[in-house]
Parts: sequence; C-alpha cells; structure tokens
Amino acid sequence: MSDIATKRLAALGRAVALSTGLALGLAVPSAKAETLADALVSAYKTSGLLDQNRALLRAADEDVAAAAAALKPILNYSASVTRDFGDSRSRNTLGVPTTTQLESTTGAIGLAASLLLYDFGGTALGVDAAKETVLGTRQQLISLEQTVLLRAVSAYLNVVAAREFVSLRQNNLRLLTQELRAAQDRFEVGEVTRTDVAQAEASLAEARSGLATARGDLLQAEEEYRNVVGNAPGALAPPPSLPRLENNVETARARAIQTHPDLVAAQHFVAVAELNIMRAKAAVKPTISAVGSLGFSEDLGNSDFTRSGEIGIELSGPIYRGGALSSGIRSAIASRDAQRGNLLEVRKQVSQDVGAAYASLAAQRASLQASEERIRAARIAFEGVREEATLGARTTLDVLDAEQELLDAETSRISDQANLYVAAYGVLQATGRLTARDLSLGVQQYDPNAYYELVKDAPVPISRQGQRLDRVLRALQKD
Repeated sequence: MSDIATKRLAALGRAVALSTGLALGLAVPSAKAETLADALVSAYKTSGLLDQNRALLRAADEDVAAAAAALKPILNYSASVTRDFGDSRSRNTLGVPTTTQLESTTGAIGLAASLLLYDFGGTALGVDAAKETVLGTRQQLISLEQTVLLRAVSAYLNVVAAREFVSLRQNNLRLLTQELRAAQDRFEVGEVTRTDVAQAEASLAEARSGLATARGDLLQAEEEYRNVVGNAPGALAPPPSLPRLENNVETARARAIQTHPDLVAAQHFVAVAELNIMRAKAAVKPTISAVGSLGFSEDLGNSDFTRSGEIGIELSGPIYRGGALSSGIRSAIASRDAQRGNLLEVRKQVSQDVGAAYASLAAQRASLQASEERIRAARIAFEGVREEATLGARTTLDVLDAEQELLDAETSRISDQANLYVAAYGVLQATGRLTARDLSLGVQQYDPNAYYELVKDAPVPISRQGQRLDRVLRALQKD
C-alpha cells in the first residue's frame, strides 16, 4: 500500500476514535447548562393544560359554594312605581252623564325572606356531592400534572439524543470523506479499482442524507421542547441518575392501586353518584321553610299609605310530576352503576400500566446493555478491519461496512439511553409518583386547597373573606 493511503487510513482511525468517544464527551455538563429539573420546573410553570384544569377546579370549588348557599337565608327586595289613569262615566240621580278622570301614582317597596328548615337532607347531600366532585377533580389535576411532566422528560431527552445523533452523523461524514480520499489515493496508485471509489462515494452521499435527516429530527425535537417546556433549548446538561424505584413490581402495583390519582378520582366520583341517589330520593319528600315579608305602598298624590308584613312556616312538596322524580332516581342509580364499572376498569388499567412500565424498563435496560456490548465488538472489528486494510487484506467496502456497523451501534446506544430514562419516569407515572411534590422540584406548587377555603362558605363581596377572594381573583387574572 502507498504511504499516502496509509496516512489516510491513520487519519480515519483517529476520526473513529473521536466518534466512539463522542457520547462520553457530550456527557460533560456546561456550567450554565439547563438541567432536566429546570425543564420540569419550566413545564410546570408554563403549561396551559395545567392552567386550564386549575381553572376548572376553581369552578368545581364554586359549585360547593353554590350548594352551601341554599342552606342560608334568601332575601329579595322589590320596588315599583305605578301610574294609573283613565276615565269613568256615570249618570247621576237626574240621569245627567258625568265623566270623571281617574289618575293616581303609587309607589311600593317590599322585602321577602325565606330560610330552608328541613328537606330530608337533600340540600346537604348536594353540598357533600359537590365536595366529592372537588376531591375527584383535584386528582384529575394531579394526573394531568404527571402527563405534562412525563412529556417534558421525553422532550428533554429527545433533544439531547437528537443533538448526539447530529454530532455522530457529522463525524461520520468526516470519516467517510477521509475514506473516499484514501480510496482515491489507492486508486491512483493502482491498489484498488474504480468500484472501490464508487462505493466510498455512495457511502458519503448516504452520510450526507443521514445528516440532513438528523438535523431535521433535531429541529422537530426542539419545537416539541419549546412547546412543552416553554422556551427554546439552550445548552442541556446530561440527565441525572435514574429516579429511585420500587424493586418489586408487585409492591409497586399494590401502592399504585392505593394512591394513583386516576383510581382515587374514580373512587370520589362513585361517592358522588351514591350521594346523587340519596338526593334524588329526598326530592320526592316535602320541604319545610320559614318565610316572611314586609311591604310599604303609598299613593304619591295624597297621604294614603299601606304597611304590611307577614311571617310563617311553609310546607311544600310534589304530588305528581309525570313520573319525572321516579325517572331521576332510576337515572341516578344507573349513573352510580356506570361509575362503579369505571372504577373497576381504572383499577385494572392502573395495574396493567404498572406491569407494562416495569416490563418496558427491564427491556430498555437489557437493550442498553446489548448496545454497549455491540459497540465494544464493533470497535474491535473496525480496528481489525482497518489494520488489515493497510496490509491489503481487506477492501474499501469492508472498511465502510465496519465503520457503518460501529455508527449503528453508537446510534442504538444513544436511543437506548434516552428510552431508558423515559421508561424510568414512565414507571413513576404508572405508580402515581411523577409530580412536582414527589420529584421535589424547586417550584412553588399550586395549592388546590387555598381557593377552596376562600369560597366554600359562599362569602359575599362586602365581607372580609369576600374582599380577600377578590384580591386572589385579580392576582389570577394578572397571571
């Protein structure tokens, strides 16, 4: 072999050494690099999905206030001014017709009050149902929080992996450029044929295509990151160590069945359905209320006036409504049965998700280990083929094939590393522990109880609690 070709192959070997160490080189964090925890915090703060469902939770809180208000006194006022006018014609005793104009202006003011005394618990059951709905909605919010954070984990790791793919492809392009030059040098001195050069040219063209694809994938990954995290990805630090997980899948499954937000939410909605049955049955029973009113009216054309007032106990109840009340009871029972069926399905789904998540994690670990072994073997094979090529025992195609196998092995390892992290955080989601609280993220966490405590007693705007609530609402609108 010529000295020029030997030098080309030596440069090729140095480039391969750079390629095989690329993943480790990218694992060196920058002092200002954004960490995975930073990305999760940003996703938690900027998620429109979380903001939307927090607002829905506040609406559910207000349903408790509306239900509780029915147990308080109800006071209404009325005011009116009435102008009466017209003509009256009559005959006197002598038969002479007489026309009289009728005109008067009357003003009236009235107050009416009522207070529910007893309705067989129907209204109180409505309050309890609204509270259970709030608790279920809170759990749904936690479940959505897990979805947002897992998507952020995936977006972060996809960008990290995509950048490593681009770097590998760029280095591969340099490798194949060196290989093409070496093949051309060997062709000039008659050591290889034109076929060898064409093979090197084809591999180089394929490398350019692969690099363009990798860059396109990186742009897509960055767009996903920007959407999920809320900002464009800068320098990203390598992910930290894998989160701590239960070693035993059955232990994790038992824990998830007890605490997973989807399952807890389904349990609360079953309780709501049970309460609605009792409410529907209470609706057929009578209601006892205290009622009272005050009224004052005056003829504005003279000094005549009327003052009145009344107070009493009112008993009311349905006699016949065309079967609507019975239908309501049957509908409530059917809804309860549906919620029970949903609870059973959610329980089965949570159990399945835990098992599937652990299976995926085990598979990714095995795949990563296999990728490491593949890299080790491919590196040894490439170095051997390269040395044999310098002696003329291997062709250009052999060197290209060995280099491509090493590239494929490196690519697989990058994918497996990213997939392993996503699988580990997927286990956290399946067990209900992928939350800002469980991850100890450095972010002010949303307190679903704060707003509820302000509104649960249905405060009026002029009260101290109502004024405090107004301040909270203004702050929410600014955010």
